[in-house]
Amino acid sequence: MGTSQPPTDSVANVTKRSEPLVPVRDDLRALEGYHSAQVDVEVRLNTNESPYPPPPGWAHDLAAALADVDWRRYPDRSAGELRSAIAAWHGVPVANVFAANGSNEVLQTLLLTYAGHGRAVVTFEPTYQLHSHLARISGATVVVGDRRPDFTLDVDAAERLVVDTAPAITFLCSPNNPTGLVEEPSTVRRLLAATPGLLVVDEAYAQFAPWSALELVDDAVPLAVVRTYSKTWSMAAARLGYLVGPSWLVEALQRVVLPYHLDTAKQLAGRLALDHVDEMDARVKLVVAERERLSEELARLPLDVFPSGANFVLFRVRTGAVGPDLGAAGHDVWQGLVDRGVLVRDCSRWERLDGCLRVTIGTPEEGDRFLEALRDVLGTVLPS
Repeated sequence: MGTSQPPTDSVANVTKRSEPLVPVRDDLRALEGYHSAQVDVEVRLNTNESPYPPPPGWAHDLAAALADVDWRRYPDRSAGELRSAIAAWHGVPVANVFAANGSNEVLQTLLLTYAGHGRAVVTFEPTYQLHSHLARISGATVVVGDRRPDFTLDVDAAERLVVDTAPAITFLCSPNNPTGLVEEPSTVRRLLAATPGLLVVDEAYAQFAPWSALELVDDAVPLAVVRTYSKTWSMAAARLGYLVGPSWLVEALQRVVLPYHLDTAKQLAGRLALDHVDEMDARVKLVVAERERLSEELARLPLDVFPSGANFVLFRVRTGAVGPDLGAAGHDVWQGLVDRGVLVRDCSRWERLDGCLRVTIGTPEEGDRFLEALRDVLGTVLPS
């Protein structure tokens, strides 16, 4: 018999490499991730979260429901009870509702289904950065239309753009993030009539606004309206969003999305939240009232304040007040706020948003802290 040999240590013999032989896709190498600054401060007003927790009754109902979950079993793949509850709330058939892990997964599934290599996606900048980010990840070509200096949309130019480029998906964000602008119903209708593909209206902040494109949804219309539980429902931690659109669209999305993608706890949380609509509506009214108060106070400062239909306000240090470099001036104001324990979103160096900052609407107490810090910072940064 031959001499036995020790087993080969396959891990030790593997050639070590700093990168895999197959590199990241060429079209994604320069892509930056989507993120916002995470800073440990006393007043955090940078990510458009609700300043109020969910109703205590919802938390009690959810705890009781979770106690009865059979954790051995997969969740309801179709999320039937959750979708039925959302459908009943909006007065549409359940076949017109698609639910996913936050509105971001809704957007991603839309793009995986209808965009991709060789297809175009249109956005109107400045707007929610994740629309173009996810479109590029899907392999689609992103075509950018510009807004006017006041961030309104030139509808004639927008119509020409979608006709000329024939996008698979056209994105509108209303209220728009980060500007807060609410699109007019006539604008949505005209783009819906002009685009040869799908019009997606992202309504993450719709409950703070005076109207919704949900009234236009119909099986005969290529329109999808995307919503989230993160803002008005005070459930950002749950990561739950949904779409209301034609039944043929929902059917297509269900074929593409991962199986069992919505866990049981999330489905329960979303369904039970809809038993507390009145309490959530009351919270929306509080936020809207605080938004109006904050906007009025900001308008008394040397700032350009943009009208908002969302739970945030965009503002800019006035041109000429701090010299020509608005981006640097805006960042200086942001840093000054951080130094005083207040965090807002720094948009000051984003394209088309020179010198702009965005503040989430918090509680009145948080609003007072922000205003006090901002007045102090502006007194330091602005020339006397």
